[in-house]
Amino acid sequence: MTATLSLWKRQLTELPEALWQRSELHVLILADNALTEVSPEIARLRRLHTLDLGHNALTSIPDELAELPLTQYLYLHDNRLTALPRTLGRLTELRYLNIGGNRLTGLPVTIGAMAGLVELRAEGNQLTELPASIGRLARLRELWLRDNRLTGLPASVADLADLRHLDLRDNEFADVPAALAGLPRLRHLDLRSNRLRTLPDWLAGLPALEKLDLRWNSVEPSQSLLDRLAQRGCVVWA
Repeated sequence: MTATLSLWKRQLTELPEALWQRSELHVLILADNALTEVSPEIARLRRLHTLDLGHNALTSIPDELAELPLTQYLYLHDNRLTALPRTLGRLTELRYLNIGGNRLTGLPVTIGAMAGLVELRAEGNQLTELPASIGRLARLRELWLRDNRLTGLPASVADLADLRHLDLRDNEFADVPAALAGLPRLRHLDLRSNRLRTLPDWLAGLPALEKLDLRWNSVEPSQSLLDRLAQRGCVVWA
């Protein structure tokens, strides 16, 4: 039986010391409080596979968090984080990471070591670029980058062979990143509200593409491109 403790929405500004004695816990929910920090003592929760720290006021997270055996979910969204520790790369078996709604301007290079990631959500930050190491996330299926300041993607994104969903809405792309051209399993590509000037013909050659959203850009797809996409069964919003 999974041992779960929920302290959701308790108006906590700090965590009780007794919490660090709960070594049997598998799931710990601390969301929707007023926490500004987390004690390094959290590393004592040696069985924890899911941790929810979303909707707090955290400005940093301790290096010791990476000593947890997190394999399922780590929620850090809607806080005040300006950086993530390099030690996060030790969470090599974590499947889901949500760091959206913070104040991040970059991601640590070590994120490429998080080989177990299936979904990475980083919406609503201030990211201007991604580290090339992101191409090492071979199991990644969903990448959410909406509402940042990205103008391009590293060439290594072409190595994300299992990527199915890519959300680039509300960024500053002038061109569709060429690194996407060879992605064999990309099904849903959201490019809404960017600054696209041209649309490459290779979009119609993405073998698995089912949904393409191009709305609220200054460029319109050619009829030829629309026809080719329609022939393949791809739904296009433009």
